[in-house]
Amino acid sequence: MPQDAAPAPLNKNLLILHFTVFIWGFTGILGALITISAVQLVWYRVLIASASLFLYFKFNKTAFKVNCSTFLKLIFTGALVGGHWILFFLSIKLSTVSVTLVCLSSITLFTAIFEPIINKKRISRLEIIAGALIITGILIIFKFETQHTKGIITGLISAVFASLFSIINSRQVKKYEAPVIAFYELSGALVWISIFLLVTHGFNQSMILHYADIGYLLILGTICTSLAYVAGVSVMRELTAFRVALITNLEPVYGIIMSFLFFGDMNKMTPGFWVGAVIILSTIFLYPVAQKQIVKRKAR
Repeated sequence: MPQDAAPAPLNKNLLILHFTVFIWGFTGILGALITISAVQLVWYRVLIASASLFLYFKFNKTAFKVNCSTFLKLIFTGALVGGHWILFFLSIKLSTVSVTLVCLSSITLFTAIFEPIINKKRISRLEIIAGALIITGILIIFKFETQHTKGIITGLISAVFASLFSIINSRQVKKYEAPVIAFYELSGALVWISIFLLVTHGFNQSMILHYADIGYLLILGTICTSLAYVAGVSVMRELTAFRVALITNLEPVYGIIMSFLFFGDMNKMTPGFWVGAVIILSTIFLYPVAQKQIVKRKAR
């Protein structure tokens, strides 16, 4: 086999990941359009996603059993998944789609910190520098977008949860197929959110859906969740959790553009927001360039 054929799987995975991130960018739009609360929204989302994956397994006669230890790990990871989405949609409702998506860019910083600790490997200086630049951008946004403070804090905590379950999934995908991981984690999210709604008496008339909400939720639960989640997990066979987190930060680019097209959010942002956003997005694009230069210097 020719030597230049080796990078093909990586390029394929990068393409899949970019497409997945584009789909994720659309979730913020759906979250703003759906009228029910953040917790109820996510409950419907994971219900639809879990059901669609279960039907996929049954239709294709695919085995999806796992051992007890893995079952518990994935179910508890589902709590992080559910928490991430609840806080994500809550942040949108407390601020704007654009602010929330930029806050989500801090996944890179949190992954640069958590991944070496969890996987017991050396911390990369380049990853920390990239993460520090991103947090600088977020702090600038904090300074100028004071009316969205609650939304920003909620968005940052959402990013912490996303970083943690991404790192966990990067390990699990080495052992199990992505649809299996997605099914148990989404089912876990459904269980934990259901318990929360029961305790807080959230299963009430406010969960009754409008006709428009049903359509939006079906798109959110199938295309933007079960399909995108499986794709996002599957690429981790070849890509590191940090690389996935870095490319995931393109979600604000797609999301902000769509947010402008749907809601005109760009007109609501201060100059400080755009300064912070430019720092964050420039870091995302320049990181791979810096990484290649370091590899070249080490090869000399």
